[in-house]
Amino acid sequence: MTIIAAIGVVVGSAALLVVLSGFAGLKDFSLQFSSIVDPDLKITPRTGKTIRLKSNALAQINEINSVVSYSKIVEERAVLVSDNKRQIITLKGVDSLYPQNTINSITSLGSWMTPGSRQIVAGWGVASNLSFGVMDYGKILKLYTPKPGKGQITSEKEAFNKISTANIGIFEINEDLDHDMVYADIDMVSALLNYPEDTVSSLELILNSDDSLDEVRDKLYGIFGNNITIKTKEQLNGALHKMLNTENLAVYLIFTLVLIIALFNVVGSIIMMILDKKNDITTLFNLGLTAKEIRQIFFFQGSIMSLLGGLIGIILAIMLVSLQKSFGLIMITSTLSYPVTLKIFNIIIVFITIATLGLLASKLASIRISKSLTRQ
Repeated sequence: MTIIAAIGVVVGSAALLVVLSGFAGLKDFSLQFSSIVDPDLKITPRTGKTIRLKSNALAQINEINSVVSYSKIVEERAVLVSDNKRQIITLKGVDSLYPQNTINSITSLGSWMTPGSRQIVAGWGVASNLSFGVMDYGKILKLYTPKPGKGQITSEKEAFNKISTANIGIFEINEDLDHDMVYADIDMVSALLNYPEDTVSSLELILNSDDSLDEVRDKLYGIFGNNITIKTKEQLNGALHKMLNTENLAVYLIFTLVLIIALFNVVGSIIMMILDKKNDITTLFNLGLTAKEIRQIFFFQGSIMSLLGGLIGIILAIMLVSLQKSFGLIMITSTLSYPVTLKIFNIIIVFITIATLGLLASKLASIRISKSLTRQ
């Protein structure tokens, strides 16, 4: 009975850590597609659509040691027309400082646009929907954005700003962005929207360390005042992070329930041992031990069984996760192994869980020893 109880604790703790590592791997795998183009910090206007840059604002950002680079962004909804097909897209104008490592990681076909040109780089979903390719100069692409203003519209020319362009590359990030986003040069987008040179939709910053986020945020508020909103990479994907964290919590609670059921075996084994050793307990009591001291003996035995079983389970789980990372024992596709990530936080959580529940189970079982039992 004791061996079966110990095996249950080992398997339960190992399963809990393996599942948490699996969900941590899935979280990292999911976020790498959505956060690949997200900056460490993004400055957006608190109200309205644009930020008017002060003459010395960019120079002050350059003086912040933790900022590796920053990019000016002009972003707006637009209509992209190819022959008789059209689609509403998100047009994102970026400057020449847009991170080269991001450009290299997302561009799957063709090349990035030349600064100052009227070229675009479209998502593969947009290119597929509108049936155009890379450097297809025989197909004229047109971008339309609504003109601001009031009054009656009598012609298309009065209603929209228009510019002709050519697609120079295709990018792949994730399904949502691939079917919606089109990159262009910031000067072209600003001209299309009639924005002044010192007006942007946002600023994207890359930092040298996540530890400096709060410090940089405070300095940025000092530069721009309270007219801006600053979001971190996690806040930019708030809904996705919330969903993944909720799933992780749900799985943790489910497998903790399984672990609680396994620990009932510990309670049962201790109670069976108490009944089996009833004569020995009476002898110990007659030799001078109190009921409390005898209870402590069985409490320590149950605690050691739980803690030792939990440690063995954690070691087994670490070995399994390491083997999966190294050799891909379980595959999602023929080329993609199931992602796992071993985190110290999850190991600590599993150990604390098994220790807490094991001590409670041992305490629950040891209270069966009473003075009346010692005298039987």
